[in-house]
Formats: sequence, structure tokens, C-alpha cells
Amino acid sequence: MSENHNHTPFVTAGIVLGLGLGGFVDGIVLHQILQWHHMLTSAGFPPTSVGNLEVNTLADGLFHATTWVSTVIGLALLWRAKRQGEQPPVKILVGPIAVGWGLFNLVEGIIDHHILGIHHVRSGPDQLLWDLAFLAFGAILVVIGWMVARGGQRKKATE
Repeated sequence: MSENHNHTPFVTAGIVLGLGLGGFVDGIVLHQILQWHHMLTSAGFPPTSVGNLEVNTLADGLFHATTWVSTVIGLALLWRAKRQGEQPPVKILVGPIAVGWGLFNLVEGIIDHHILGIHHVRSGPDQLLWDLAFLAFGAILVVIGWMVARGGQRKKATE
């Protein structure tokens, strides 16, 4: 069995875990701490009334529940992979987590910010710049994560 095949469960677990963690960072930092947007702020529910905040709070809660489920699934996949007895290099998990986070940014950014337009990273005169920076950050995470994971696979293969 090849080394790449042996690492597949860890790579899958890392990507799913990264998707969930990326969503948590987005929700906690952008929605709650900075309060730049909620899930539906550009979809007819600006945070200008209690009713609109209630709708956005519900949507944010559903979003967080989804990211929580992704995180739990990622942890379960990691636990299952670890039970198989293999101990891959840390890079084999850390790289895919970064890939998953980056994929979260790319998918969420393209769908919610650009296609559906239900919210933007930061609404206002520079919202396109903020949205593009969010996508660029996601792309950078995917590339760096992939490079880290590939480096870990090469190291394990030469040992």
C-alpha cells in the first residue's frame, strides 16, 4: 500500500476539520467580534432593527451549527484514522486543515458574497476589495496547506 493511500484518512479528516474551523473563525471574528456582517445583512435584513437582528441571529446560529457539525465530523474522521495505528507527520494533518479553511473561504466567498450577495465581508464603498481579499486569503491557505501536506508526504516517503 502506498504512503499516499495510507495518509488519505488523515488528509480527509484535516480538510473537513479545516472547513469547520474556517467557518468558526469567520463567524466568531467577522460576525460577532468585529460585527462587520451577519449571514443576511445584504439580503434585505440590515442590522437596523431588532427584527432584522433576530433574523440574522437565527441565520448566524444555523451557520454556526453547520460549522460545528463539520468540526465534529472532522474530529470523528481523525479519531477513526488514528485508531488504524498510523502516526503520520504533523504536516499531513496541518496542511489539509489549512486547505479546508481555504476551501471554506473560497466556497463561502464565491457563493454568499458574489453569487447570492447575501452579505459581504465588510459592506460599504470598498466591499468588493474586502470580498476579493477574503477570496485571496482562502486561495493562499489552499496553496500553503497543499505545499505543507506535500512536504510531509515526501518526508514520510523518504524515511
